[in-house]
Amino acid sequence: MAPPTHVYLAGIGNSLPAHWQYRWHAADPGGVWVEHASWDEPVRTDWVADLDAALRAVTGPKLLVAHSLGCATVVEWAAEHADPGIVGALLVAAPDPHGPAFPADATGFDRPSPAPLPFRTLLVASRDDPYAAFGYAEATAAALGAELVDVGALGHVNAASGLDDWPQGRDLLARLLPPGA
Repeated sequence: MAPPTHVYLAGIGNSLPAHWQYRWHAADPGGVWVEHASWDEPVRTDWVADLDAALRAVTGPKLLVAHSLGCATVVEWAAEHADPGIVGALLVAAPDPHGPAFPADATGFDRPSPAPLPFRTLLVASRDDPYAAFGYAEATAAALGAELVDVGALGHVNAASGLDDWPQGRDLLARLLPPGA
């Protein structure tokens, strides 16, 4: 099997140069960054359509690398679409759309109960993420059929967490690669 194309989905505000996700993409010449018309006022239908268009443009196997609202976008996309080329997803710091810190400018990301994802998924959660209680991550991982990865107290697992290139995350991503990729 050919190595999968990494498809990166950032959260609200986008991932900037100090963010591990931005760094990974910058070092990944074949990777695809899902772009959005509005990074600060995301609308579910638009973000899902952007992801779907990006996936349709990639041939061969794909591995999703999502952070924050990008995780919610993957879940929302999977509720209405399918792509047999997706071999896995790394969902990092999924926010609770019903939680008190969820951005008010993000609309439509409030699916009451997500369905199991049809591809191998690791849901990475921090014990002190301001956007989601750890219990939310546990329940979401179970609902998605995902493996929950507890990374301890890393905040929102973003640039403010001081992770630089985040080697632990790269190890997790490698776990999702199919044999021979």
